[in-house]
Formats: sequence, C-alpha cells, structure tokens
Amino acid sequence: MSNSVVRHFQLTPRWLRLLIVVLVVLGVFLRFFNLDYKIYWHDEVYTSIRAAGFTRQEIDNKIFQNQIFPAPELQKYQRLKPGSTIEDTINSLKIEDPQHPPLYFVIARFWMQMFGSSLTASRILPALFGLPALPLMYALGLELFASQTAALLAVVLLALSPFDILFAQTARQYSLLTTAVIGSNFLLLKALRSPSWQNWGLYTLANTVGWYTHPFFGLTVIAQAAYLLIEQVLGNRRRVHAQSLKYFTLAIAASLILYIPWLVVITTNYQRFSNTTNWTSTTVDFVYLIKFWILSFTALFLDLDFGFDSIWTYLLRLLVISLIFLAIYTVCRETNRRTWLFILTTTFLPFLMLALPDLILGGKRSTVSRYLISCYPSVQLAVAYLLTNKIFHKQLFWQIVTLLLITGSIASSTVSAFSDTWWNKDLSYFNPKIIRQINANSSPLVMSDIGDDFTNTGDLISLSYGLHKDVKLILLSSPLQLELVNIESLLLKNYPIFVFRPSQELVEVIQQQQGKLVPISAPGRLWKLKSQNSPD
Repeated sequence: MSNSVVRHFQLTPRWLRLLIVVLVVLGVFLRFFNLDYKIYWHDEVYTSIRAAGFTRQEIDNKIFQNQIFPAPELQKYQRLKPGSTIEDTINSLKIEDPQHPPLYFVIARFWMQMFGSSLTASRILPALFGLPALPLMYALGLELFASQTAALLAVVLLALSPFDILFAQTARQYSLLTTAVIGSNFLLLKALRSPSWQNWGLYTLANTVGWYTHPFFGLTVIAQAAYLLIEQVLGNRRRVHAQSLKYFTLAIAASLILYIPWLVVITTNYQRFSNTTNWTSTTVDFVYLIKFWILSFTALFLDLDFGFDSIWTYLLRLLVISLIFLAIYTVCRETNRRTWLFILTTTFLPFLMLALPDLILGGKRSTVSRYLISCYPSVQLAVAYLLTNKIFHKQLFWQIVTLLLITGSIASSTVSAFSDTWWNKDLSYFNPKIIRQINANSSPLVMSDIGDDFTNTGDLISLSYGLHKDVKLILLSSPLQLELVNIESLLLKNYPIFVFRPSQELVEVIQQQQGKLVPISAPGRLWKLKSQNSPD
C-alpha cells in the first residue's frame, strides 16, 4: 500500500468507515430481498429456456396446436429438458440466439440442476455474480486515486446503485458483465503498474470471461486500447508505454483466440444474429435519445419513476447529471493524467460508440441502459472522488449532497423492491396488470397466437407464473386453420375470453367470424373477445 493510501486511511474517521460498512451490507441485502416479487419477464424466460436445453422453435411446435390447456403447464419449458445436456444449451444459443455467448447460460444450467428452476433460485445466481464487483471496485478505486476513502465510497455507490441492484435481481448475464468490466479495468491498471506474466495472465482471463459474457464487453476493450494509445502519444516514457502496449496487444489477442469458437458461431449464423438485433436500428427522434440517456446514467444513483413524460422525472435527474459532469470535471482538474484519462476514455468512448451510430445512421442502441454497462463504473468512481474531496474539506453543503444521494439510492431500490414491475421489464412491463385483469374473472380463457413479431412465446410463459390454475389457454397454430378457430362456438360457452397480443391475421379471422375485440387497459396487449352484437 502506498504512503498516500495509508495517509488517507488514517484521515478517514472511524464513524465514516463504520457507516460505509453498514451501507455496503444494506446494498448486499437489497440484492437478495424480494427476489421473486417482480414479474419474470420475457428475456428471463429465455434465459431459463436456453439453460434448460430447449429451443423456441420446438416449444412453438408443441404449444401452438389449437388445444386448450391450463396456463401453468407452460412452465415445464422452464425446467431442464429431459435427457438434455450442456450441448443442447449451447446449440439453443447457436441456432436461435448467437448474439449471446454461452458462459452465463451454461452456469445457469448447472445452477438449475442443483437448486431447481424457481424464480428465487434463478435470480440468486445473478445476485451472487454481482458481489465480486464490490471488492473489485474497491481495488480499482485504490489504483486510480490512491485513496481508501474514495475507493470505499465508490463501493458504497455501487452497492446501493438502483441500476446495479435491479440487474443483480434479473436472471440475465448483466451483473456478471459488470463484474467482468470492473475486474478487467482493475487488472489492466495493475498490470501496467506492476508488469508480470501473472498480472497480464489474470487480465487475459478477465477479458476472456468478459467476451464469453456479452459481445458489448468489446466496448471496454476498445476504451482501454484508446487509453493506452493516448498515453503513448502524451507520455514522456515512450519506451515504457510501448512495452505496455505490446503486452496489452498480446493479452487481447490471447483472449480473442480463446473466444474464436464463439466468433465462428457468430459469423456462421450472422443472419440470425442480425435478425435478432435489428430492433435496435429503429429510428427514433433526438428528444427520445436525450431522455433515455438521462434516465440511463442517473439510474446509477436515482431511479424514482414519475412517468417517462413527466417534468419531475427529468428535473430531479438533471441535478444528478450536473453532479456527474462536475465530478468528471473535478477528476480532470485535480488528478494526474493517468487517472483522468482513464476515467474519460472508459466513460465516454463506450457511450459514443453506441450514440454516434444512432445520431448518424438512426437507431436506439444507446437508449438500452444495459448496453452502457462499460461506462457506469467510471461514472461511479468519478462521483466518489468528488464527494470524498468535498467531505474531507468538511463542506456542509456537500455533506448534505452526499446524504441526499445515498438516501435517493436507498429510496429508489426500496420502492423498486416492492413493485411487481419496473422499467427494465420492457416487453413484459404490463404483464402484472394483465395477470390481475385476467385473474379477476372466473375460469377465463386466454387466446393467442405466435404474434406478428414472434415474441408471444416468452410473454405467455411470463404470464403463466402469475395466472391462476383455472385459467386456460388456447394457442392457435400459424398459419391459422380457420376450421379450428370457431369463435362463435367459444362465445356460446359463456366464459370470459381474452385475446393476448393477437397477430393481424388472428384479428382478421375474429372479425370474419362475427367477433369483436374490446381493448382492456394494458395498451394494445390485452383484449376482451365479444360478439359483434354485444354492447361494449
């Protein structure tokens, strides 16, 4: 430990260290609290499908067969496929989801074998994967600032981050990606400070884990490469920097060689890769982009939702944005080039690599908050540095700011913990409301088909977790077999019939057979089926 680190350790008040420990413990607790309360949404359903060894195609072939069956029966596709192996899990991804590398899904399969497939069991895994990020953030903070207090405060901000808690409770690979990003950044700086085969080897290993977790880990590697290249240009010790650049290049090459098996999968299945990600190229207006950028970066500290178009949502969050920019400015002004350059490159380059294509070519890649994970640790580190400096100068205003920021994080995560849905549930956001509307009826029937965008499978399974046992599903084949879709016969049975996200073809068939669809409150997702002669 350097002398500056020891000095900061001695200056850190005992009460502050104790408070930091309490806050970190609270953050860990919030990661495991009410794990099964929120809706198990579309993407989480697919995590279980892949881990269990199923493909969507084989599920579709079995369930969309014009038969009536209880809704909970869909959950058998969330449990291990009988006779399946790890190869089935990997093949499911290769065939249908090549943009997702297999590491998390293979581990989730082993987890499912040991602990089952309940919602709690499925979400404990990502919560656990997020925990190593806390000590790694501490180590990264020490490397950058040589200040134990700044490093500890960065851990607090990460531990209480509403965004990080939210995704630690989501059965996807994003908490593991956060850990890989922080670990890679720390191990790079450690290898640069103390070059050895062991340190560069650990950095290579961290990068390999990152590649096999998510393709957007590449944003972190590109930012690191930019950092080293700029250091090479600006630095005085060019020979030393050139040596570091050589070792860095070898480490990246080694990790990419280890990643070749999945690179082959991506290239051989590129059309499928493109088809499953083309939704991000949908053109949106500039105001839409700005709103989501504000929401994404401020969700690290504050995530109270007053509505996407509410002025209060953005007034509060603009204060947080101002704090973030002030923090980055303070880091640039008060730290050495090695530190501020690292914060700048790892914050802005990953963001710009997504935002610039959106601005130039059109799209909404940069509005997907989880795609910006490479940026977030550096933002949290910069804010921790700013608050540490202000607290040490005993400025009452900044002590209040720190208290409000931490309170806002705790309040956000507490409100989220008692909510059955949240903004990250995306396609499935309204599913809890739909479940309540259907369950309020006696022995209802829910009709659906595969849908125009082929996403109904995941959402129907999502609904099945909350629907009562007396709810029956009738899932229609595609193309529809008109002789089997007897709307008039169903209406004569006098039980309530709902239609969930029907394709245009199904809507037309219903209208041809003297039926009509009355919209329910969930916009465009749930309809009540009635006879054309009945009043609304």
